[in-house]
Amino acid sequence: MPLLIGMDEAGLGPNLGPFVVAASVWDVPMSPDGFDFWAAFESVLTRAPGTNDSRLHVADSKKVFRSGCGIGTLERGVLTTLQLCDASPSTYRQLCELVCLDVDSSSPLASEEKIQKTFGPKSYSTRSLFEDLEPIAKFSRTRTDSRGDLPWYQDNDLALPVMSQDRSFTVPWKMLCLRLGVKLVTICADIVEPQRFNRLVRKDNNKSTATSKIAMQVLRRVWPRDQDCAVLVVADKHGGRNNYELLLRDIFPEKTIVVLQEGAERSIYRIGNGEIHFQPRAEEYGPVAIASMTAKYLRQLAMQQFNGFWCNQIPGLKPTQGYPVDAKRFRSEIANLQRRLEIPDDLLWRHR
Repeated sequence: MPLLIGMDEAGLGPNLGPFVVAASVWDVPMSPDGFDFWAAFESVLTRAPGTNDSRLHVADSKKVFRSGCGIGTLERGVLTTLQLCDASPSTYRQLCELVCLDVDSSSPLASEEKIQKTFGPKSYSTRSLFEDLEPIAKFSRTRTDSRGDLPWYQDNDLALPVMSQDRSFTVPWKMLCLRLGVKLVTICADIVEPQRFNRLVRKDNNKSTATSKIAMQVLRRVWPRDQDCAVLVVADKHGGRNNYELLLRDIFPEKTIVVLQEGAERSIYRIGNGEIHFQPRAEEYGPVAIASMTAKYLRQLAMQQFNGFWCNQIPGLKPTQGYPVDAKRFRSEIANLQRRLEIPDDLLWRHR
């Protein structure tokens, strides 16, 4: 059962809000490097919708979502994709619980039959690159490890969908998958709120290393335990990093890592029957585009609740997307309320 896996991230640059890594895992009927995702799903998906094109817009999240244009197109694509696994979350918290559980847990996104067939027995233990007690997905995306609920999630579990009710392509896409022998096995994510992000960065004293390790944890979660399974992982490059060998050896200590290529254009590694490609513009691959959109959607929902919390208490406060210049403006305008509420900076602000 060959697997095609796409990985991407959202929110690396901002000071406010979470950093998100996501992966989409597809069971395909042929060698994964020979499966043309876009050609297979041309009747339901498009990377560049034209006038009156009703197909789902699936592409790099930066092309699908534009600040000020609403979340509808992004939401339509992500929630329709989730329905390929019969998942229909009705709140942000439910969505987080669906995508942030380990794939060998009881996540409704992957049935027991599919989990056992793809990932093997549940005895598998996720290895941490950070420390023995550092959970991978066990920090609830709406909770912190030391203070209970983050205040912007406490009293407002955002109802879904926010904008787009359109699921008209769910049945056609499911039928097409059935005819082609393609299955969406699962979608996984790790949503790293500022407090945890700061702790992980401090541990390595390096933001790039910490974020790469977070991505490696997600990769470990979706890597199949079946030694004979053919796997192709395509992931966006982590900034300017070209060498991933040591990270892969840390997360897969029991496996032989073979370096096939390392450079600015592509870094390729072989693990058993699998290959991992880190490359720029990875969103050109369909499973990576799905991961990119999922990561962005999760972050946008988190920011909607974050902004709602502060704007409801400070009349006239302009919402923020959390990027550095505007984040400083926002932080200054909420400073008095933050002090009154005794919300520590580490809970709010990503320091790097």
